[in-house]
Amino acid sequence: MSDAVSPPLVRSDDVPVGGVSKRVLDVVLAGGALLALAPLLVLIVALMKLSDPGPVLFGHRRIGFGGRYFLCYKFRSMATNSAELLQELLQRDPAARAEWEANHKLRNDPRVTRLGRFLRETSLDELPQLFNVLRGEMSLVGPRPIVDEEAHRYAHRFSTYKRARPGLTGMWQVNGRSDTSYATRVKYDSYYVRNASTLLDLRIMAKTVKVVVARDGSC
Repeated sequence: MSDAVSPPLVRSDDVPVGGVSKRVLDVVLAGGALLALAPLLVLIVALMKLSDPGPVLFGHRRIGFGGRYFLCYKFRSMATNSAELLQELLQRDPAARAEWEANHKLRNDPRVTRLGRFLRETSLDELPQLFNVLRGEMSLVGPRPIVDEEAHRYAHRFSTYKRARPGLTGMWQVNGRSDTSYATRVKYDSYYVRNASTLLDLRIMAKTVKVVVARDGSC
């Protein structure tokens, strides 16, 4: 994976919403989660190596706090030739192309491996983002980490989005997830940034556990 670094776009004295208290909570909980989940992480790595050749982790460039780019880590859930598979599908399937252009997601994605589909349905593919949290690139709770192609969808709300670190979970993830429209996702992200608090974070984290167990809105 290649590194992705962009010039600073904010002043050094600017801080993400939540400040020091949110950062301390992130480090303590993310560090504890990595220690507790270490056996599970090792098991997932072993299963991936046995079932499909290629790298275990996938790093995708996302937009973070202040507009800085970072590599958002996940367990690789797609085939190694995923780009070719996507282009082939979009060229031959107008419905899939329309779904991709509307949501940047596909419910029946041919790029996803069998193990990858299970990891996605259980949200286990996102566990490596705990390292992003420790590195200060993400928070446990925040707006969705988006790519360049999605920024224009935020319009005037994009400046609000950039005030926070993207979250491993957030309001969108616990309120319908893939069952919601993109406009609704943007509203959730904006609401969270404007109303961020420790209490709201704890409520979202508690609800995340329920959503993951029930696999609501996963895709």
